[in-house]
Amino acid sequence: MSVSNRDVAAVQRFYPQIYLACHTRHRRRRSNDAPLTPQESSILAHLDEDAPMRAADLARHLGVVASTMSAAIKRLTELGYITRETESRDRRALALRLSRQGARAMQTGSVLETRRVAALLAGLSPEKRARAVEGLGLLADAARALSRKEPRS
Repeated sequence: MSVSNRDVAAVQRFYPQIYLACHTRHRRRRSNDAPLTPQESSILAHLDEDAPMRAADLARHLGVVASTMSAAIKRLTELGYITRETESRDRRALALRLSRQGARAMQTGSVLETRRVAALLAGLSPEKRARAVEGLGLLADAARALSRKEPRS
């Protein structure tokens, strides 16, 4: 399937505009409500409350070695931010999910400031807001599929 360069250029234009409008100031680990490193915040941002993600897939996607991911998973589990289960199909594989508490911590540690994202969304009609969120979800789904198909080196 061919993608127009116009569509590619549009995403490259739009994403930085959203990022710059909503980007939060960088904070040190101890200065925010959730005591998270940037890497831990990134892990939470890649997880979902409903759909599990394999720890190995997440490590590959984030470009970290298994031992680094294991230590982060242990800490985030101890904080109550993620749940981990062994997969029924492969008992060696860990399936990770974001807990409700982890979802709150993800928002606190996000690179996008919750208040500014809410203000951005409030500027849209309910119909446009639903379309915008759905579109971002579709792009995120495609991003995960791309990462599985073409992992970064």
